[in-house]
Amino acid sequence: MDVRINNGERVDDLQCKGLKLIQKEEGFCFGIDAVLLANFADIRKNDKVIDLGTGTGIIPILLAGKTQAASLVGLEIQEQMVEMAQRSVLLNDLQDRVKIVCGDIKDPFKYFKPASFDAVVTNPPYINRGGGIVNPLDTKAISRHEIFCSLEDVIRTSSKLLAPYGRFAMVHKPERLADIIFLMRTWKIEPKYLRFVHPSPYKKPNLLLIRGIKNGNPELKMMAPLYVYDENGNYSDEINRIYGREVKENE
Repeated sequence: MDVRINNGERVDDLQCKGLKLIQKEEGFCFGIDAVLLANFADIRKNDKVIDLGTGTGIIPILLAGKTQAASLVGLEIQEQMVEMAQRSVLLNDLQDRVKIVCGDIKDPFKYFKPASFDAVVTNPPYINRGGGIVNPLDTKAISRHEIFCSLEDVIRTSSKLLAPYGRFAMVHKPERLADIIFLMRTWKIEPKYLRFVHPSPYKKPNLLLIRGIKNGNPELKMMAPLYVYDENGNYSDEINRIYGREVKENE
């Protein structure tokens, strides 16, 4: 299928089953956090999945390649990002499994029924309100700052969209951990797995990955840390495996 690529856009190879993604050359582009979340989320065969704040559509497109989910929805408020993500879906011939919807995380029931998803994934804005002056028309700012939704908006909507015992997965910043756990429990998503992501050994984490269960029993398991680079400054073996790169075995 011929898909339009506009001026100022590029097509990136996602290094996963031939999948590709359209992105703006000067706009917000996906990072390692989205790739790690797609690998971390507990997505099962025939799941109905929604990605809140999908942006370029990177997470549902990656999950379509990595999992046997029956359907994947990306919800995004920025119309230009939605249109671009929809073209990425067509580019990968995934329109039978992946749908990108333009809408507001704070008002999801215009588009979806409560308790209608088996899993929610989200890579929300990290910087809370008051964290600096930003341009509300800047796609990079919207993706990084809580301009259109707060952390509580994301977790509240996740809880309402999840079926009982549905699974939640999020990537965020370690400095928001207390807020994350408080809000997850407030909205009946019990934290179950927590993993910190470190740039390299001996450096403090700069990302966290957390999974929870709607109406789950209390028990939080700490997972082994994930290092992006090894002590020699090369990508770690685990990162190479996540990206589908060849890992050299030790002789």
